[in-house]
Amino acid sequence: MVEINADALDYAIVKLFTDEPSISVVEAARRLGVARPTVQARLNRMHASGVIRRIEPTLDAAAFGYSVTAICHVEIDQDLGHATAYEWLEQIPEILDMYTTSGDSDIVVRIVARSNADLQRVFDMMMRTKVVKRTRSSVVLTTHFQNRTLPLLKIATGA
Repeated sequence: MVEINADALDYAIVKLFTDEPSISVVEAARRLGVARPTVQARLNRMHASGVIRRIEPTLDAAAFGYSVTAICHVEIDQDLGHATAYEWLEQIPEILDMYTTSGDSDIVVRIVARSNADLQRVFDMMMRTKVVKRTRSSVVLTTHFQNRTLPLLKIATGA
């Protein structure tokens, strides 16, 4: 990824598309008081540089029945390795995020489930992979925010 020099207009564009994902480039340009090609060129540059990795709808798993969230610290069988762990754990659709970590655990995952009993089913699936040796989990009671990168872009651009 190439670092770019973002500015206040880049921030305004990203904020607008974050707040209103279905807005058109033409409408964004109108609201920001710039030409449509300017907005499009800025979006293209931010995509090419990796500032914007992708544009996709933000899904709320609870809205389609997955109301339980857990953060799970995973210890793996080192003889089988991280690559094997990723291959196996990636097959479990309830695992939304997976991170290699330092410290007491090898991997941290964010899991969703339909109920506490369903969460147990997901944990059991993880253990059946044989690459997972031990887990420690916490059920999330309230999510206050997540994927919060817009404030970092604001700081980086001085907006």
